[in-house]
Amino acid sequence: MKTNYLRSALLLIAATALTTAANAQKPGKKTAFNSYNNYDTFDGKGRERIQTNWNGKTYQMELANNKLVALAVDGEIIPSTKWGEYSTVIASIREQIRKDRIQAKKDQAQAKHDQEQARRDQQQAKRDQEQAARDQEHAKAEQEEAERDQQQAKRDQEQASKDQEQAKRDQEQAARDQEQAKRDQEQAHLDQIQAKKDQEQAAEDQRVLKQMIGDLIADHIIPNEGALRELSFNGEEMIVNGVKQPESVFKKYSAKYPRFAKGNTSYENGKRQFNGLHIHRN
Repeated sequence: MKTNYLRSALLLIAATALTTAANAQKPGKKTAFNSYNNYDTFDGKGRERIQTNWNGKTYQMELANNKLVALAVDGEIIPSTKWGEYSTVIASIREQIRKDRIQAKKDQAQAKHDQEQARRDQQQAKRDQEQAARDQEHAKAEQEEAERDQQQAKRDQEQASKDQEQAKRDQEQAARDQEQAKRDQEQAHLDQIQAKKDQEQAAEDQRVLKQMIGDLIADHIIPNEGALRELSFNGEEMIVNGVKQPESVFKKYSAKYPRFAKGNTSYENGKRQFNGLHIHRN
């Protein structure tokens, strides 16, 4: 018994120290009744610890199986021989705690009831509001349906008129399509004629260039056809492999090849260009 009492006394001393420190931090806070109630097991026995301010004094007590095992008043440990002096106040404190627990349960139950009632009222209000909204939407929908029927009748009349106009435009488009097809056929025939002319002109350009290269070889300007790397010939000058030819040579070739001289003929890197037309070397 002494061991249990000593151990409980130590716990009370520690709790008193914490309480004193807390009260020192909040000197202005006073309550008529504050308590905490913990119930746990200690050495296999049910323990109840109580701390409260009662009539201006701080009481700390510990009970085991509803029997007092430790007591402190205002931080002072009370020996068991004096516990009888505090039996009345201890009983009053425990009775107040019991009443507070009962009241707390009632308050909690009432709060839960009030909360559930408020939730039901809120749900009913929401249902009423939703029903009113549905009624308004239904009335609006019927009105809109009547307006849509009138609008649809008007659109049907307008569509019939548009269909007639479209049929007329389709006939006119068909006539234009026939005319376009005729023009396309005529253009295709002209394109064929032009393509034939282009082929004939390209062949003539190749023939004339080959003849010009033969003249360049004969005039000892280049030793052979393969030696011609670059040729530029226009109405102002004639350049062969980067060398500008004398005026006499320029005039000779201009007189013999006037078409090339008037245009812009060039030969470079195996490609020939006659008056802006590129021809790949054969």
